[in-house]
Amino acid sequence: MWWKAILLWFVLMLLAIGNGTVRIKLIISQTGLTAGLAISTVMLCTLILLATWLSIRWLGPGDAQQAWRIGLLWLAMTLGFEFGAGHFLFKKPWSELLVDYDITQGRIWVLVPIVTAMAPWLMAKARGLLS
Repeated sequence: MWWKAILLWFVLMLLAIGNGTVRIKLIISQTGLTAGLAISTVMLCTLILLATWLSIRWLGPGDAQQAWRIGLLWLAMTLGFEFGAGHFLFKKPWSELLVDYDITQGRIWVLVPIVTAMAPWLMAKARGLLS
């Protein structure tokens, strides 16, 4: 099950990269930065939930605890990639990486890691895999 969870996380990252490309090339130019970021956040959350919905039977969590463990693995991998690659590979300062999490500035990106962590449990529950 764990290799499937890791493989699906890479699919989620491809969806996130595609979402970011659409945000930069199409959405922000039409809506402005704040609205574009919000639209992109909602789009990515939807893509994460859809991909998890489609693959949860294949992933096969045996119970709620396994579903939560998958979600927490995805969360750790996502934050590790976002902050690790962002800071060490792309040389962005920590303050720049954290700005997307500042809800007082209209940034709702925090929904992405929340949805990422909850998606396996939510979709397993929705698909009737958990009691």
